[in-house]
Amino acid sequence: MTFFKGIALALAASAGISLTAHDVLAQQSGTFKAIANYVRHFSTLEHAGETVFSGMLDGSVTILESSGGPFVAGRHSMSKCLAYGKRSAAGMDLETPCTIADPSGDRLYLLASRSAGDVKAGGGGEGHFELMGGTGVYAGLAGRCAYKTDYLANDRVITTTDCTWRKR
Repeated sequence: MTFFKGIALALAASAGISLTAHDVLAQQSGTFKAIANYVRHFSTLEHAGETVFSGMLDGSVTILESSGGPFVAGRHSMSKCLAYGKRSAAGMDLETPCTIADPSGDRLYLLASRSAGDVKAGGGGEGHFELMGGTGVYAGLAGRCAYKTDYLANDRVITTTDCTWRKR
């Protein structure tokens, strides 16, 4: 236990507050599992042997499981992402910044990237995203999380993640 966490526990005990080391640590790091459901609005262009694409993903994110902290199991949040990239014989190059707004209005920022799979119905792939902090309870959050995306018919997209976060 670090010196500062020990002080926090001692202060809590002297104030008559029941607080465990786990409670203090839970505020600094944790895990969550989530699923996102999006409608995509992409435009594509065949250009010089590549398929270039960009557009919005508009939908929601639901926290399925959480160890605590700012991620609350069962909470639904709204999400908007801007995807852009290209597909060529060399592979996929996709980058997607997202802003997720929880019911209280706090925002979480992330940047997803992927170099495998595609963006057509029946496709998808695995990638990772960086937690880039945010506002309110998400300020100072960091982490690198794996994700899997599936592109469905009718411009529907499903993304799942199992993530570990920490406060900077």
